[in-house]
Amino acid sequence: MAFEISGDYGFVALICVLTLVFNMWMSVSVVKARKKYNVPYPALYAVESENKEAKMFNCVQRGHQNFLEFLPFFLANLLLGGLKHPLLAAGLGFGYIVARYFYFKGYSTGVPSNRMKLGGSHFLFYFGLVGCTVSLSISLIASR
Repeated sequence: MAFEISGDYGFVALICVLTLVFNMWMSVSVVKARKKYNVPYPALYAVESENKEAKMFNCVQRGHQNFLEFLPFFLANLLLGGLKHPLLAAGLGFGYIVARYFYFKGYSTGVPSNRMKLGGSHFLFYFGLVGCTVSLSISLIASR
């Protein structure tokens, strides 16, 4: 099977760039929270017995950490699924980033359950991308 990358794949690449910019924004947010809540390096998390605002910092840190934990899986499915369904994958990827924004903002309130109010929808976008990748896989196997 000959394989061509559509010009629409540029939208997928654009979502990759947006994802990196979003990650940098969250990183800066964690650095600002580190200063605000007095959590010195190299501590990854604040200790509640030592810092009365530990929970606030830890929620900001955890929101970013959770994004990083899912990042390789998101990018793999975005890039692979986008080969067959570039516009759909780009749209799902954009939705994922928007939902992740709300997830991070909700988590950053210091009330962990707030992350799911609007941000929990990121799973729907992610599984849509998995569907795009499965569709690509089936097409490639069927073309053998």
